[in-house]
Amino acid sequence: MAEGAAPIELWAREEGRGPPVVLLHGAAGSHTVWNGVVGRLAKKYRVLAPDLRGHGKSPAPAGSTYSFEEMMADVLHFADGRSIDSAHWVGLSGGALLALRIALDAPERTRSLTMISGAAYVDAHTRSIAERWSDLYAKEGGDAFALRLLKDLYYPDWVEAHLEVADELRREVKRRDFGPAVAWGRAMAKFDEKNRIASVRAPTLIVQAMDDQVVDASHGRILRQSILHAQMRILANTGHLVPVERPAETIEAIEALVDGAEAARASGAPPAP
Repeated sequence: MAEGAAPIELWAREEGRGPPVVLLHGAAGSHTVWNGVVGRLAKKYRVLAPDLRGHGKSPAPAGSTYSFEEMMADVLHFADGRSIDSAHWVGLSGGALLALRIALDAPERTRSLTMISGAAYVDAHTRSIAERWSDLYAKEGGDAFALRLLKDLYYPDWVEAHLEVADELRREVKRRDFGPAVAWGRAMAKFDEKNRIASVRAPTLIVQAMDDQVVDASHGRILRQSILHAQMRILANTGHLVPVERPAETIEAIEALVDGAEAARASGAPPAP
C-alpha cells in the first residue's frame, strides 16, 4: 500500500447467506453493474457487491493514487469488517485485475477466482481505448463520451434491444465525477502479472466475450493456458459488460465454479479440473 494511505470504508450491496461471493466492478463502474446477477446468486450465497474507492457511494480520499495496493487494502479491510476470512472473488474488467491481484497476494483469502473480461496484463490496445475515453471526455464533453462508451462497452445488437441504456448512460455521465476512474485507469495501464499468473492455485474461471472491444478475447486464452485447471467460458455476440448483457450465463458459470470449490473445500480434496 502506498505510504501514508489507509484503507477506507466501502459501501456495498449485500444479500443472502452462505459462502461469501464478492463482486468487484471495473473503472467508472459501481455495484449496479451486478444488479442482474445479485438476486439469484443470493439464493445460495452471501453476495457482497462493494463500490470501490471513488466509485458509486464510496468516498474518494484526497491524495489517493488509486493503485492496486490501495484498492486491494480496501477490499480486504471490507472483508475483515464483515468477518470474512476468505471469499470467492469475482471481478469484471478492472475488477478482474483486482481479483487476480488478491488471488496472487492473498491466496489464503481466496476460495476461488472468477475473471470476467479480464487479463493478466493491460496491452497497448486496452491502453489506447482508455486514453481515447479520457481525451474525448476532456475535449468534446459528456454526450460524445457517453456515445463512445456505448459503442465500446456493449454489443450493437444488445444496444438495439435496450435503447434505454443510451439515455441512462448520458445521465450517468452528467452526474458522475470520473476523476477516480481516470486515476485508476492510469494505475491499470501498468498492470502486468504475466510472470506470476501460473502461481494461482485457487479454482479459477475465465469468462471472455468474443466481441469485447476493450479487452481482446485472446487474453482469455492466455489466462486459461497459464492457470492450472482454469475453466473457460467464451460468449459470442457479447460485449465487454458481460454481467449486464448475459446475466443468466454469468450466474450459471459462477455457480458451477463456486459449488465445485465449496464441495472440494468441505471434503478436503483438491478441486476437480
